[in-house]
Amino acid sequence: MKASRKELTRRRHARIRKRVFGTPEQPRLAVFRSNQHIYAQIIDDTAHRTLVAASTVESDVLDSGQSGATQEAAAAVGKLVAERALQAGINQVVFDRGGKLYHGRVATLADAAREAGLNV
Repeated sequence: MKASRKELTRRRHARIRKRVFGTPEQPRLAVFRSNQHIYAQIIDDTAHRTLVAASTVESDVLDSGQSGATQEAAAAVGKLVAERALQAGINQVVFDRGGKLYHGRVATLADAAREAGLNV
């Protein structure tokens, strides 16, 4: 029986998460991409805490009427999560792409976070 695309993504994410682990010194930047929005969290896996978060669901990220499924929206989320991380004293993270390919909106978010000063 052939695995579905969702199942393949879940397997890929599990394989990535075996290696990627966030510590207090270098937390994990986790990205979740849906069809309509993109979410980013900076997580300390030792304490099981989300330190910083940003997404296109927030009203201050997008103007009303804009889509959260664009590369511009992903860049805004990357910039916002980097600014919030730098304010919290976090300047270096490990990147968790959530089982998605490092392409399109996921890559744009990471690049925007780098440009805003976060060491990804």
